Amino acid sequence: MINLDVIKKRETKDIIKNLAIMKQLNFLIGSGVSTPAISLMKNVSGKDEKEKNENLVKEIKEVSRKILEEDFSDKEVEKTYRNYYKFLFQVIQLLNMSNSRQVPRSVNLFTTNYDLFIEKAIDKLSIENRFIFNDGANGYFKRYIDSANYNRVVSYKGLNDNYINEIPSINLIKPHGSVNWKQENEKILVNNNVEDDCVVVKPTGIEGQETFLNNYFHDMLRMFQLELDKPQSVLFVIGFSFQDKHIAKMFKRALQNCELIAYIFCYSDNEVKTILENLDFENGRNNLRILSPKDFDESILEENIDEIDDKEIWYSFTINSLTNIFEGIQDDR
Repeated sequence: MINLDVIKKRETKDIIKNLAIMKQLNFLIGSGVSTPAISLMKNVSGKDEKEKNENLVKEIKEVSRKILEEDFSDKEVEKTYRNYYKFLFQVIQLLNMSNSRQVPRSVNLFTTNYDLFIEKAIDKLSIENRFIFNDGANGYFKRYIDSANYNRVVSYKGLNDNYINEIPSINLIKPHGSVNWKQENEKILVNNNVEDDCVVVKPTGIEGQETFLNNYFHDMLRMFQLELDKPQSVLFVIGFSFQDKHIAKMFKRALQNCELIAYIFCYSDNEVKTILENLDFENGRNNLRILSPKDFDESILEENIDEIDDKEIWYSFTINSLTNIFEGIQDDR
């Protein structure tokens, strides 16, 4: 007997794979991806919002220092780092298989996180993989952020100039800043260490106001809008619930581009309702799909055990789940 539910789940997985290769690729990565190493804002302790924000930034700095020093004595930090590493490795494989004559062989990683998991994973991956990493900074001894630095394509030319092959490139855009950013005069300096007085937009509930008062952050968010306005683009959202109202507003505007296809991956089935409420949608849109664990086979999901409720098993969609979808694409082709 044909199981229609199994067929539907397989089709969903195949569609995501094909979009990742054939479209201009974008990811929006939220704080959920950096758990369990870093607490979600709702779980941070503090007597008021100011203290909670300070404690969260302190925690992110501590974890980021461990990442840079490769101190993985904390198993949660090691697990989170490995998750990022495996995910980004698969993203590089996607870019290698894409047709640069149809779409640019590049990916945009937009993240509201200001930890250094992505940077550390990229640093390790660059040793054995050929790609270009672009965090928007330019310089040698001193590297300064400038959004104009993102619009680059790098190609490898044969030794005898007999061919040109576009090298995969990963663009990292951090609209809420980073713990390794430091303000120097009227510029933002990108360092290879955690700064005590780093440049970040704290989750105060008025991120939009703070962000748009700063030209650098404004440029980063403008890039988000411009990239999603391009034809034949796909956006995969993970670990992000759209509580940031300014980003939610820009995302809703981007959906007016009928050529944009957006997928939001929810950690749990219950999160679908929360995201719809944060976006002020009653239902999805024609070019938007909000998916949760129920839409996928358990083999790609993360298994959890509820210690309180008689050790009941339940499944969640994590960054590993997305990595599992992307794995094996080369074999499928």
